Amino acid sequence: MQNRHILITGGNKGIGLVLTERFIADGANVIVAARDFSTFKYNDHPRVKTVVYDFKDVAGIPNLVAGLPEIDVLINNAGIMYATPFDQYTPEAVQDVLKINIEAPVALITAVSKSMVARKCGRIVNNASIAGQIGHPDVWYGITKAGMINMTKSFAKILGPHGIVINAVAAGPIETEMLHTIPIERRNHIKSVVYTGRFGQPEEVAEAMHWLATDCPEYINGTCIDINNGSFPR
Repeated sequence: MQNRHILITGGNKGIGLVLTERFIADGANVIVAARDFSTFKYNDHPRVKTVVYDFKDVAGIPNLVAGLPEIDVLINNAGIMYATPFDQYTPEAVQDVLKINIEAPVALITAVSKSMVARKCGRIVNNASIAGQIGHPDVWYGITKAGMINMTKSFAKILGPHGIVINAVAAGPIETEMLHTIPIERRNHIKSVVYTGRFGQPEEVAEAMHWLATDCPEYINGTCIDINNGSFPR
């Protein structure tokens, strides 16, 4: 990873922040794209470039990527969940979830992969969710994460012949800000069915994503790794 260029969306907090730190330690040049860097502790780091960007602006993503160096690794980590009952979603909220969780990652892969195809190498890792594999109370979040898993498989089929490795992870309940948007009763239920009786840590998901982005065999392509500790709700 020495001097490679890594683009991490939502790399300013949670799982994304841990990934930012891992790639800095690798000697990579890390580009973090997010909406808010007010509490980001790497604003002045020589190997970190911050880009303030709202991924609801899907149309602007080609220009965003055009202004960056050629990307060696793309981490689609940014995502939102409103934890809103399906019959209370506003049209605006639906559009926000679709744009940030599905349309933006597709646009990023489309833009970033052009130089990867030309160089016959590159890696992409998508942060999906267990929500994409089960019936989920936040219907639109679950829909988008199921879409991300399928997107991973589809792009692997398209880009794999060009030397690009693209995979995803589907995490269960992880101790991040997003977890605390879930009602406490559901959080307690989820914890009760996890094998070890605890929520996961961002470092545990980041470890798997880092491996997929760096050291996993090329033959692992188009897959989604479950990181849920048995937390399929029953």
